Amino acid sequence: MSRNSYQMLGLMSGTSGDGLDMACCEFNFGSHWSHRLIKSKTSLFPEKLGEKLNQAHVLNGADLAILDRDFGKWMGEQVHYFCTSESLNPLAIASHGHTVFHQPQNRTSLQIGNGWDMLIASGIPVINDFRNLDIALGGQGAPLVPVGDRLLFADMDFCLNLGGICNISMEVSGERKAFDICPFNLLLNRVIQKIGLPFDDGGKLARSGKLIPEFLKALDSVPFYTQKGAKSLGREDLEKDFFPLLNNLNDPEEDILFTIVNHYAGQISNVILSHLNGSESKKLLATGGGAYHRFFMESLAQNLKGKVTIVDASPELIEFKEAIVFAFLGVLRLRGENNCLASVTGAKRDSCGGTMYGLGENMTLEVSHSGPIKSH
Repeated sequence: MSRNSYQMLGLMSGTSGDGLDMACCEFNFGSHWSHRLIKSKTSLFPEKLGEKLNQAHVLNGADLAILDRDFGKWMGEQVHYFCTSESLNPLAIASHGHTVFHQPQNRTSLQIGNGWDMLIASGIPVINDFRNLDIALGGQGAPLVPVGDRLLFADMDFCLNLGGICNISMEVSGERKAFDICPFNLLLNRVIQKIGLPFDDGGKLARSGKLIPEFLKALDSVPFYTQKGAKSLGREDLEKDFFPLLNNLNDPEEDILFTIVNHYAGQISNVILSHLNGSESKKLLATGGGAYHRFFMESLAQNLKGKVTIVDASPELIEFKEAIVFAFLGVLRLRGENNCLASVTGAKRDSCGGTMYGLGENMTLEVSHSGPIKSH
C-alpha cells in the first residue's frame, strides 16, 4: 500500500486483564514518522468474559477455541461502536490479542481474539498475530513495541513500559535493544486483591509498609535475573518463580507491597544505570498503568540518583502508548516494512509480521467500512 498518511486503530489487551485499549491514530511519513492520537477509549471486560480471559491458560482446547472466537467477536463489536460513535474511519485494525501462553523456549506464543470474527463484527480489515513469524525465525516473539519506540519516540533514551510485566527499550551501539526486566502489576495486584481492592491506588498502601529483607533477597535471587540477551517473561514464569514466594509469606500486605516496589526499583534502576554512556543526563519515558504508582516512581527516581530524567507523560500516552504502537505496527505491515527487530528478540533476522484479514495480497481493502457484516 503506497501512501504517506494512514489512519489506523490499535487494540491492546494487556496481561493485567482489566480491559481493551483502543487508540485511533493518524501516522504521517516525511523525513521521519510522526503520529497524532485522534481518539482513544478503554472498554472494560464484561465480568464473565474477564473471568474467562483470566483463566484462559487452564481451559481445555475446545473451550479455549470457543473463547478465541467469542473474544474476537466482542472486540469487533467494541470497535464498531467506538468508530460509529466517534465518526472514525480507520484503514484497518491492528490487534495484539490477549496472551494465553508465552513459551518461546517451546516455540509457542498464543494471543487469542479471532481475526475473522473481529472482521465480521466490525466491518473493518484486521491485522493480528504479530508474534509468530518472529518465533518461527528463532526469536522470542517479544517485545514488539521497540520498533515503535525507535521510530515514534526517538528523542527518548529509555522507554519503560509498566504494565502487567515491566519491559524496557533503548538504543545500544546503534542497535535497538529491549527485554522484560521484571513483573509489575501482575505481582502487585495479586497481593492487593487479597484484601478486596483491585489495585493499590498511587501506591498508598505500599508506601505505608516496611521492608521484609528475606523476601527481597528471595525476589532478587529469581533465576530470570541471571539470563543474558533477549528474554521475556510470561504468566508461566510468575506462577513458577514469583507466586510461590508470596505463598510462603504471613506478613502484612503493606510490607509485602513495600518490598516488591523496592525490588522493582532496584532491578529497573540497575538495568538503566548499566546502560548509561557519557555524562549528559538521559531521558526516560515511563508509560503503562504503573506510571501512576507514585511510590514506585519516586523510588525509581531516587535509585537513578539524578542521572536520568523521568519525562512527564500525558495521561493519554501513559494509558494508550502500547495501543498506539500496535496501530503503527499495522502501518508497517501494510507497507511491507519490518515491524519486528531481531536485535530485540534474538531472531535470525528482522521481519514483517502480522496476519491480515480482509486485505488482499496487493493490500487492497476487501470489505466495506459501512458497518459489520450481518449473519443470517
